Amino acid sequence: MTPDDMRADFDPRRLTPDPDALAGRVLAITGPTAGLGRALALEFARRGAELILLGRSVRKLEALDAEIMALTRHDGRPVVPPVLAPLDLEKALAGDYDAIATAVEQRWGRLDGLVHNAGLLGTLAPIEQYDVPTWMRVMHVNLNAPFALTQVLTPALRASADASVLFISSSVGRRGRAYWGAYAVSKFAIEGLVQVLSAELERSPVRVNAINPGRMRTAMRRQAFPAEDLATLPEPAALTAPYVVLMGPQSRGITGGSFDAQ
Repeated sequence: MTPDDMRADFDPRRLTPDPDALAGRVLAITGPTAGLGRALALEFARRGAELILLGRSVRKLEALDAEIMALTRHDGRPVVPPVLAPLDLEKALAGDYDAIATAVEQRWGRLDGLVHNAGLLGTLAPIEQYDVPTWMRVMHVNLNAPFALTQVLTPALRASADASVLFISSSVGRRGRAYWGAYAVSKFAIEGLVQVLSAELERSPVRVNAINPGRMRTAMRRQAFPAEDLATLPEPAALTAPYVVLMGPQSRGITGGSFDAQ
């Protein structure tokens, strides 16, 4: 089977992650304090990862830290204490990104994974009526900030023996849908960034993929569909297995892909 055949056949939903799939891995997550990000942080910790939690609210990061420290790993051992890294993606300057990269280099000398989970929905409106400042905010948080963070952390990712970068995509970033505005356009751009970056890093230990979470019970989903009964949707915690697969050794060699969690 050729590498292209392997990529074509790969589906993280069909694989069951090993309990210790992430043991010993240093993984960074943006937007980890609510929704999918929180679910991933808790599950990654249970599987033995050492987490770098990148979020804008110190209070919420500290609350998540307490949740993680109350867990035990799947094998019964204590979880690894996470590292809290306050970072507001909307307001961060170049020096803020550089400080994160320097801290990672000095403490670990490598980074084994990066999940770009943070994002803004903005507003659902026609392009001709879309608020320009809102457009700029959404594009910055959803696209420009992940680009900047990935750029400064790429040397640490290259220093890993097996690193994974995972971008959160969306169905509206694969086929345009009316009124989804900046959110949809930012996700189209993320899909393109994954293709460009994966091609550039193809001969490195770093793989780059995108995943669409699908419908789930989150505040962003309520914002987008206020009349929908959230109780009919799965909790984010029920959808973490494909993310574990993509961040762990089971997806080694898989890069440039765009996957679904459901």
